[in-house]
Parts: sequence; C-alpha cells; structure tokens
Amino acid sequence: MTADGNKQTSIVLQQMGRGPFAPSLTPFAVKLETYMRMAKLEYKNSHEKKRSKKGKIPFIEFEGQEVNDTSLIIEFLNDKYKIDLNSHLTPSERGIARAFQKMAEENLYWCLALHRWVYDNTDWLNNVVGISKLFVWLVGRKIKSETEGQGIGRHSYEEMIRIEEADIKAMSDFLDDKQFFFGDKPCETDCALFGQLSQFRWQLPNTKGEYFVNEKYTNLRDYCDRMKTKFWPDWDDCITHGDKNKIPKS
Repeated sequence: MTADGNKQTSIVLQQMGRGPFAPSLTPFAVKLETYMRMAKLEYKNSHEKKRSKKGKIPFIEFEGQEVNDTSLIIEFLNDKYKIDLNSHLTPSERGIARAFQKMAEENLYWCLALHRWVYDNTDWLNNVVGISKLFVWLVGRKIKSETEGQGIGRHSYEEMIRIEEADIKAMSDFLDDKQFFFGDKPCETDCALFGQLSQFRWQLPNTKGEYFVNEKYTNLRDYCDRMKTKFWPDWDDCITHGDKNKIPKS
C-alpha cells in the first residue's frame, strides 16, 4: 500500500488480515493506517499475522527496528518525519483531544470487545470472518478476564450498554455538526476515534453499539463516511466483503 505524497519507504506495517466490512477487525490497525494516509507517508502492509517481540499487533518495522503500540508508533513517526497533524489545535483543544482519545481507546474499546468476543458477535466471527469457534471461545475468555481487571467486565450487560452509550453520546455531542472533531480540518485524534467508530459503523452487526452509531447518533455515522471517503478511496478493495475466500488488496 502506498499513500500519495512523501517518498518515505522504510515503514512496514505488520497487522492482521483485512476485515470483512472495514480494513481491519482491530480498530488500532484502522487508526494507524488512517494516520499514515493522513500524514501522506509511504508504507508497506504485511499481513503475516506475526506479533512483535512484545507480543503486540499491529506494530511497525522501521529500518530493522520494531516499534510497538499505535500511539507510540505515531509519536515515533511524528518525530522521525517532523509531522504535526495537530498544528491547528490550541493547547486547550489538544487536551480535549487527548481526553476523547483515552475515553475511546481505554473505555469504549472494551465495550466493543465484549460485544464481539463475549456477548453478541461470536457466531458472526465464525460464519462471516472465518474464525474457528475454539479460537473465538479462547479469545472471549481472555477478553472477559481482561475486562474484569479493567472494570467494565464486572458490570452486567445492561450496565455495560449504558456506559457504552454515554461514551458514544459524548462524542456525538462534541462533534455536533462539524466535519471533523475539531472543525473543518482533521487531526491526529480523528484517526483514533475513526478507528474505534469504524467497528461500530461496519463490523458490529445486530448490537446496541451498531444501533447507537448508525441510527441514534447519526452524525457519527456520517462522520465515519466522511473519513472513509477522504482517506480510504480504495476502501472496497481493502475489505473481503464477507467472503472468507477473498484476498483483498493489501
């Protein structure tokens, strides 16, 4: 995959295979690849599904060096290539942006994970994505344990839904009628929020989470569509369309 713009050629993005209706099943891969497109970096995808030495995926390989964690990867690339996608934000807006990103990635994400691997989408993962029932069960058990440690997994399903809606409503209220979260120009945080919301928009079928984004707080649905149009003109080539045997563009 090559984004138009600068001529950097040293970035290899290691991630899982493409998703059925969004470019990845993990919001963090969508976040990172959207950032690279927004920053006009040239990069190469690798879908070997290998994990880094720290056991993480996605990660990047840069001139023989592994860099882990999508936020640290973005920080690394910003420093390496003197990129600042937040240059138009005030200090106050930067603080708000960080708070929304942390809410989405460290709170709302766990609602997504519970929907997908524990409560609602286990059959979809097997039938549409092609993940074995045993693997879904193993991951679901791990997610349940992790969310109990994080806190959300200790709540009932109904309580989890209320937490989820509160986060989604907060994003919807702040976005309001703006094109992007901080106005007419996207910023780094848009990559992170789009990564999470892309899963609710396209890959969380028949769930309350999908309903909240696609039917109740529809400015988030429209926002996702704008991000897709602006940064993913090749979106349809980067998904499997639910065909387990399809090999999409890398």
